[in-house]
Amino acid sequence: MAKKNSPIRQLLSPSKIFIPIGLGLLVAGWLLYTEFDLESFVQVEWGLNTVFWIFMSLVMVATRDFGYMYRIRHLTDKAISWRNSFDVIMLWEFSSAISPSVVGGSGVAVFIVNKEGVKLGKSTAVVMVTAFLDELFYILMVPIVFAFVAQSDLFPQEARDYLGDAVNAETIFYLGYGFIVSLTTLIILSIFLFPGALRSLLRTMGSWRIFKKWETSFVETGDDIVISSKELKGKPFSFWLTAFSATFFSWTARFWVVNCLIMALAPIIFSDHMLVYARQLVMWVIMLISPTPGGAGIAEIAFQGFLASFIPLGMAGTLALLWRIFTYYPYLFLGVIILPRWIRKVYLKRPLITFKSPS
Repeated sequence: MAKKNSPIRQLLSPSKIFIPIGLGLLVAGWLLYTEFDLESFVQVEWGLNTVFWIFMSLVMVATRDFGYMYRIRHLTDKAISWRNSFDVIMLWEFSSAISPSVVGGSGVAVFIVNKEGVKLGKSTAVVMVTAFLDELFYILMVPIVFAFVAQSDLFPQEARDYLGDAVNAETIFYLGYGFIVSLTTLIILSIFLFPGALRSLLRTMGSWRIFKKWETSFVETGDDIVISSKELKGKPFSFWLTAFSATFFSWTARFWVVNCLIMALAPIIFSDHMLVYARQLVMWVIMLISPTPGGAGIAEIAFQGFLASFIPLGMAGTLALLWRIFTYYPYLFLGVIILPRWIRKVYLKRPLITFKSPS
């Protein structure tokens, strides 16, 4: 069973699961109660078009997850099988879903990849590279998508009304975008340009009294990162093109889930599709700084504020709930199912590479 100091223990607490579920459903229920319009619901043509676009929403969800699975296999040089890559991605998403958005699931992701037989240093490098690719996609897509929309349309009054005066969406977005650019620059410096400096930093930290009991692990991790950095820098252009292509398809599918759901109720033109996409890019930064697990509650409110104008009157709350049912709750439930079996597999059948416990 997982040791007391194991990062995986944070995934085992029932409260970690019930809090985001309860918070998300509470806010969704409030939106449905205050905004639902029975007349508009009845007037929606629940025909083949609706079924098709809801199906396409599910296709986008599957595309997103498949892209993540393909990428983790690619970055680890296929050290993780397809079956195990599914577990890795589902547990990674599960960790993100029960952690405050500002924290994310990267720390647990390093642990999970390591337990699949990838050395700790390379696991750290792989998770950092996935973060780099994700942020690079966002950095590039913001100016590209924003070029198709008017800047004045990015921050609707409805978003201000729902989020409140204390949340200045425009300021948060531009500060968040600057932070993402800074984080991406730091990853480039740490992994691709100055891994030796990162190793020196880890060795220095390992000598500090607070980390003294893990000094050996800090040193070994620093050495592994330098080795992994040399390996990654030696990869051909095709390697990075494939990795970024998988990232592009995953994140594009992630955002297109909403576009497909809107199409299920009210077909929109190309310019509106780009505006929906652009507003989701803004929403993502706001959800990223959410103190709630997986952005629960905040995500539903942001959806209502940014996207209600594209949805039939009174149906935004319903669509927000459907969006979260497709893109959030499945990872909570799949995580609960996969986690016990995964723990038994990695602790009973594999040699472990872990940080040493303090005595």
